[in-house]
Amino acid sequence: MGADHQQERLTVGWIVGFVDGEGCFSITVQRNPTTRFGWQVFPEFVVTQGAKSLPALESLQQFFQCGNIFINRRSDNHREPLYRYCVRAVTDLQTKIIPFFRQYPLRTAKREDFAKFVQVVELVAGRKHLDEEGLRAIAAIAQTMNRQKPARLLSSSETIRPTPHFAVKI
Repeated sequence: MGADHQQERLTVGWIVGFVDGEGCFSITVQRNPTTRFGWQVFPEFVVTQGAKSLPALESLQQFFQCGNIFINRRSDNHREPLYRYCVRAVTDLQTKIIPFFRQYPLRTAKREDFAKFVQVVELVAGRKHLDEEGLRAIAAIAQTMNRQKPARLLSSSETIRPTPHFAVKI
């Protein structure tokens, strides 16, 4: 089956249903000693599939005209490699992903995570992740998404501290 034929089958309803079942809107707040407060924010839209369904991820990438597909080389109970279609660029999230799902809403509980995701992307786009108050607000939202555990950034043992600016070469 050629790519043109697959593109014809890709409908708005299929995309919404596929993302409702297999997608994730996530916010990662992780330590990074090179940032002012020692934390970095990564909003990410992800859809994961096994190798046999890689063409579905490629179709999503073609439809949205953004993002990348990565192989997940984990070794667990899956019998085939897993692939992840990821959109991380804030501009792409703002101009392509978020407008699509605002116009064509998700139908499951994932809709609530999407609303929180939008809040965080707007905070990041407004550069609020670069100040302590905004960073704490983002961490508070992120810990309520996708059945997350409490954010380390918000716990008493992991406080925001200004970190000296220096480059770390890996």
